[in-house]
Amino acid sequence: MAEDIKQHWWRWHHDNPEVYELFKQFTQDVIDKGHESYSSKAIFERIRWHTDVETDGETFKMSNNYTPYYARLFMYEFPKHQGFFRTQILTEEKKYDEAS
Repeated sequence: MAEDIKQHWWRWHHDNPEVYELFKQFTQDVIDKGHESYSSKAIFERIRWHTDVETDGETFKMSNNYTPYYARLFMYEFPKHQGFFRTQILTEEKKYDEAS
């Protein structure tokens, strides 16, 4: 069976922990500015900008498919910000619900 997106993301996430650190930092920046909700895709694009333009470090080839998993991880890790990112039911979640 082919690896699903979540499994692929989880492996990539563990291999690239600095991406989530940036995700948390930039999300906190938005929260500190007073936003009650925001786009996880915008945070992802900010990471791309930062790693491509503002730093001399490694750039990351980040799949847009990873964005919802970072949003969910952030809200799980920081429950007081539950709902900060709007999420939709993912394909894997639909498959799980249908099998139940």
